[in-house]
Amino acid sequence: MPLSRREALAALAGLGAVAACRVRTDDLPRIEGAIVGGSHLRGHKVRDGFRPTARKRQRAGVAILGGGIAGLSAAWALDRAGFHDYLVLELEGLPGGTARSGRNQVSAYPWAAHYVPVPPPANRPLVALLEEIGAVTGRDAAGRPVYAESMLCRDPQERVFFRGEWYEGLYPRVGVPPAELRQFHRFEELANRWAAWRDARGRRAFDLPRVRGSDAEEVRALDRGSMADWLREQGFDSPRLRWFVEYGCRDDFGSTLAQTSAWAGLHYFAARLDESAHDSAEFLTWPEGNGRLVEHLVGRAGNRARSSAVVTEIEPRPDGVRVAYFDEQLQEPFELLAEHAVCALPRFVVGHLVRPWLAARPPFLAETVYSPWVVANLTLHDRPRGRGFPLAWDNVLYASPALGYVVATHQSGHDHGPTVLTWYLAVLDDDPKKARERLLKTTWEEWVALILADLAPAHPGLRELVERVDVMVWGHAMVRPRPGFVWGPALAASAAPLGRLHFAHTDLSGMALFEEAQYWGVKAAEAVLRDRGQRFASWLE
Repeated sequence: MPLSRREALAALAGLGAVAACRVRTDDLPRIEGAIVGGSHLRGHKVRDGFRPTARKRQRAGVAILGGGIAGLSAAWALDRAGFHDYLVLELEGLPGGTARSGRNQVSAYPWAAHYVPVPPPANRPLVALLEEIGAVTGRDAAGRPVYAESMLCRDPQERVFFRGEWYEGLYPRVGVPPAELRQFHRFEELANRWAAWRDARGRRAFDLPRVRGSDAEEVRALDRGSMADWLREQGFDSPRLRWFVEYGCRDDFGSTLAQTSAWAGLHYFAARLDESAHDSAEFLTWPEGNGRLVEHLVGRAGNRARSSAVVTEIEPRPDGVRVAYFDEQLQEPFELLAEHAVCALPRFVVGHLVRPWLAARPPFLAETVYSPWVVANLTLHDRPRGRGFPLAWDNVLYASPALGYVVATHQSGHDHGPTVLTWYLAVLDDDPKKARERLLKTTWEEWVALILADLAPAHPGLRELVERVDVMVWGHAMVRPRPGFVWGPALAASAAPLGRLHFAHTDLSGMALFEEAQYWGVKAAEAVLRDRGQRFASWLE
């Protein structure tokens, strides 16, 4: 027999049950697909000491190491300032990191990050980028950006599958006991109070990027305990509310209530607000998710962005930075001598590359913990059937260990016929290393069985609609903002430059969000321009 719903949920919850499950694949003859990445074997080679000797030497004004959003944003900021002597090196075959995307005959689709909240006008770098891609169509009488209707998430936006039926929104209100509903309203009230809170300098408690928020003691104190502790202290014991809040933590951080600091948990509910700070900001989204932004940034960098380039060593020097890398396409090692460098790589990689840290690794590198993720794109020849509220952009199953799915074709306005569903799973083990080991052992056939079993109760007959399932395993998908980390000394220390080597990554914010990646990329680029004595108009001052 194929997997039961109970077996699938047990397997998804910890993945330890995968090997024990009776996974039958002979009933999946028509489904095609594969596990499509990422390139963990390349990264593991460097971890294990891969250091080929280079015979060819290159030069650049600035070396940008890492082609995710932080690295691409650094290149974009340099380009905007009129500086073009840079080279971006990216490990993967395609740049973009967790914002990358794919495309097939039905639609483009995301491989992870799939939206950006409409930013406040004060976030000038993000507004400028959105202007470049055509998301800003003009300005209102007060000079505020007006966003293109075609890029604002269309209705219906969200729904939840609860007790056999789909309902609008993410909090399941049907049949909710009055006491539980009162808890939900009280939680909303507390989140709104934090959203309206201002410190003595007029800063909000939580903002995007987080550097714009307050560092007042009463805000920092929230980071010392978990979101689970905070809910308990506030008397919130409603199962529906706790599921709703934990869904937010899993969605943004890949962590449980106990694994998420109260500061980060409240940030999720109080930072994404419109200019009035009363209503949630609208979302900007595209069929390919944030791959639309990646495509623009890569296009701007042009041939200065190199993929399949495995950085093997970074050596800060008094006169610049020496970078050793291996070109997987040419199968040749190179030595790149740069006057300055931006290291836009995650902390777990940096510790294996930076020469001063190879012999004596700084303690702060060990403080960064990462959540593994699995993302699958299911290509269907028709829309799935379901009972209740119609298919939305974001579709969540109550009490599922997975995060549900987004519909890639939703934004295109096509509500019938073939589509692509992007399914998400954050792996929540307290020991992510063991989780990663299990993820890499899980076969494509097992993933297909688990995904179909997870979605089957909400979509009878789904199996007959699926033509292809491609799976992406992200072993170190996002940094976890665990208690004590966001405002702790380790995070603050990890951003300090080493001579002419500057750092940029969402790891430095403790939250894997687009706004944080862009902020650190722009900040590093501006630091390089200052080092070079170049005049430019700062985005951040």
